[in-house]
Amino acid sequence: MSQSLTNFAELLRSAKESAVHLELRDVYSIENEDEGFRAWRAGHRLDPTDRSSWWRPWLDLVQEVTANGVSVKRARIVSEPVSEYIRYEHSFTFTNVAGGEKVRWLPRRSASDLLLPGNDFWLFDGQVVQFNIFDGEGRWVHTDQSEDLAVARLCATAFDAVWERGIPHEAFSVAE
Repeated sequence: MSQSLTNFAELLRSAKESAVHLELRDVYSIENEDEGFRAWRAGHRLDPTDRSSWWRPWLDLVQEVTANGVSVKRARIVSEPVSEYIRYEHSFTFTNVAGGEKVRWLPRRSASDLLLPGNDFWLFDGQVVQFNIFDGEGRWVHTDQSEDLAVARLCATAFDAVWERGIPHEAFSVAE
């Protein structure tokens, strides 16, 4: 992969074997900035039978990539009891799974002895890392990319450790 691949969709489409995502935060935006979160708080839930209402164009992209044989995995480390935002994320993660992602959850207390990068990241084919940088309120700030193989190995090792301990989405429950 080349460094010129700065667009995330291009990065994901360029993966040949795998794309893994590690999420470390309990909140990803301020509630008044996230329309979906506000609707969820008001009682709206996604309908599992209404695929057209799901998270687009993300799910279309995941379906495209997984149809090409790329394994897409997402692991989330979460505090317990989980935050309201994590309950919101959990409520629609079935759409990620239906789109082709494999998703696992790891309670933060089970990650205490793991060495983890300081930021969320995507790792493509074990070679290119895209770190997602957020501010203290959970707002996305920017991304940093690296093709340093030592950094990629660190991220791969961290992801694999979390994945091994993680609980598959279907078995992880949160109180609503």
